[in-house]
Amino acid sequence: MDRLENTIRPYAWGSTTAIPRLRGVEPTGEPQAEMWLGAHPGAPSRTPRGPLTEVIEKAPERELGPRTVAKFGPRLPFLLKILAADAPLSLQVHPDLEQARQGYEDEERRGIPADAPHRNYKDANHKPELICALTEFDGLCGFRRPEEAAALLAALGVDSLKPYVDLLRAHPEEAALREVLTAVLSADPEEMARTVAEAADACERLGGAHAPYAGIAHHYPGDPGVIAAMLLNHVRLQPGEALFLGAGVPHAYLDGLGVEIMANSDNVLRCGLTPKHVDVPELLRIVRFEASDPGVLRPEATPDGEEVYETPIDEFRLSRHVLAEGADARDLTRGTPQILLCTAGSVRAGEHELAPGDSVFVPAGERAEVSGTGTLFRATVLA
Repeated sequence: MDRLENTIRPYAWGSTTAIPRLRGVEPTGEPQAEMWLGAHPGAPSRTPRGPLTEVIEKAPERELGPRTVAKFGPRLPFLLKILAADAPLSLQVHPDLEQARQGYEDEERRGIPADAPHRNYKDANHKPELICALTEFDGLCGFRRPEEAAALLAALGVDSLKPYVDLLRAHPEEAALREVLTAVLSADPEEMARTVAEAADACERLGGAHAPYAGIAHHYPGDPGVIAAMLLNHVRLQPGEALFLGAGVPHAYLDGLGVEIMANSDNVLRCGLTPKHVDVPELLRIVRFEASDPGVLRPEATPDGEEVYETPIDEFRLSRHVLAEGADARDLTRGTPQILLCTAGSVRAGEHELAPGDSVFVPAGERAEVSGTGTLFRATVLA
């Protein structure tokens, strides 16, 4: 069992205080958006034995277990993060596994450099993800029903939005959502900037269900993603609640602190709320134009006290243990690799004392006994 030292990413949308507050350290004044825990080559966790990427490369079956290697290859198939948003992240979707393979092979064949700003597919993997709130956490997830989106837009009283309202009311669900998103992202930039400004003023005035979009427009004035965001469900997670985001589901995180886990991929197609490349034709190929409930997840307790966030994929399994003072130690030994992350209290994992923000990597089959008083998140795989 190895204590991890993890990289903190200073993206501009990150909170300057949330991660330092969790870890009990003084803020630096710079944004601290994400802390990465795992073996992603962009920022692998460090162990006393070296970077976790190298530890796994030297002995994949010993570190990951033969079942994990047989199913996912000789690499850790998930990336765990602490995410702290103080401003909206880009509105985005992720491809499914076949779309990712096709897109990656196509861009490789066309010779698009891996670091090119217009490249869509960094790898051949899909990127399902789960976000679990540590504080109140605001996000957008999946399309509203067209009639709900039409009502939200119509209430603004903005003349230039009326064609979108009419489309949403006149067409079947899939066609309505596709046509409106296509029109928003393809509109003349200057005209759309004026529409967004008028819509933002109206959202500010109306408040209520419109208030989140006034906040989004404050961070991204004139961005067509502000209107696109109004097609989506707004959801506010309470601590301990989670969202699972599968392929093709448009989403964005707006504000809050959470634990995020995802398949080990960088594949993102953006819809807006970003200065980065937006490939509209490819985006429209990937998006699933169907209304859906955000599907807030609450953990399901097992007889041994583990609280599991059930998802339909195998690359990761996230659960938490809320440990009570004086309770017996829990044996978390498992035949798959694990990362254990403390988010509250004081937890002992093997020989390691973990405070909030501290973590360890547990190789497959390594004894993992935990005790103390606090909250411990457990990330592993289904293999």
